[in-house]
This record gives sequence, C-alpha cells and structure tokens, in this order.
Amino acid sequence: MEYSPLLMQLIEALRALPGVGPKTAQRMAFQLLERGREKGLHLAAVLQHAMQSIQHCKQCRTFSENEYCKLCQSPLRDSSLLCIVESPADIVAMEQMGHYHGIYFVLMGHLSPLDGIGPEHLGIDQLTSLISKQTIKEVILATNPTVEGEVTAHYLSERIKPYAIKVTRIAHGVPIGSELEYIDSGTLAHAFLGRDEIV
Repeated sequence: MEYSPLLMQLIEALRALPGVGPKTAQRMAFQLLERGREKGLHLAAVLQHAMQSIQHCKQCRTFSENEYCKLCQSPLRDSSLLCIVESPADIVAMEQMGHYHGIYFVLMGHLSPLDGIGPEHLGIDQLTSLISKQTIKEVILATNPTVEGEVTAHYLSERIKPYAIKVTRIAHGVPIGSELEYIDSGTLAHAFLGRDEIV
C-alpha cells in the first residue's frame, strides 16, 4: 500500500532514530496520528527547541544549553584529573559509578579511517590546548574496549606524552560474577595480561 507523501516523510524521519526500522517507524507514526497527536506536537516542539538550543560545552564538549556544562562549572570537581571518553553517554555511566570526581573531555567518537573519522573530528587540538592550560596530573583514557577504541587510546597516549603527564587506561577484563569458562578468549587474554599484584 502507498502512503500519502507526508505520512511517508514522517515514517522516514522516525527511521533516523537508532534501532528504528521501517515497521517500528510505521507503528510509531500510526500511534502518534491515531491516539497521540497532542504528545506528537509536544514532541515536535521539544525536539525543535533541543536541536536549536543544545550545543557543546566549550571545555569538555559534552552537550550543554550553556557555554559551559554543570560539571565544568562545578568547584567540587578535581581539575587535576581528566577522563577522556567517546560520548556524552559515557559521562553518564562514569557519574553513575560514583567514584570519579575529576573533569572530562568528550571525543564525540573514535578514530575510524574507514569511516573518514580522523583526529580533526575528535577535537584533539582542543584537548591538547586544555591539557597545556590546566594543571592536570593524570589523564584517564576511558575509550571503549573495541579495536577503534584501543587505537584511539594509543593515539591519545602518544599525543599526551610530550606533556609529561601520567596517562592511565581503564582496566578491561573479566566481569564480576562471571565464570571463566564462559568468557571469550580476547577478554580473558586482556584480563590476564593486565593482571595486578596482590599486596
């Protein structure tokens, strides 16, 4: 069946969301039109306002409606610790952990030459400028444990070396509560090579 042009545009627009395929987009469109027009109008208004008003924090590059985000403005953060993450969602995960109280820098991705993503897309110049201006004692590389994340972490460690700052990488390995026989060999090898001495 052919839908009207506007309905097709709505379905295609909804498909822009991650994980939303044609059937899910169609179901969402029908739901909004059948029973949720007020909610749809509210969603449209909030979406438009968010797209126009949310920018990037001038220091850490996370999403913010202000020039600087709340974390960068907070006097309670330890500015001698800098944690580099791939996305704003990673900051949320780190904050939920409750053990880190330093500042952040968001790359907004990872190095991926096949996708045309190089250092210039990750704000590396802004990062090195931040490191040179701040009194940072340790940089924590918290990129994802993927091939691209590892390459990005290695590249960043090389770029930070000239500043004579301690660079650490978050540990990867065997999850708590799991059993060794069910762990993949790559994860197990990483955990084995990164083992710590028991004191």
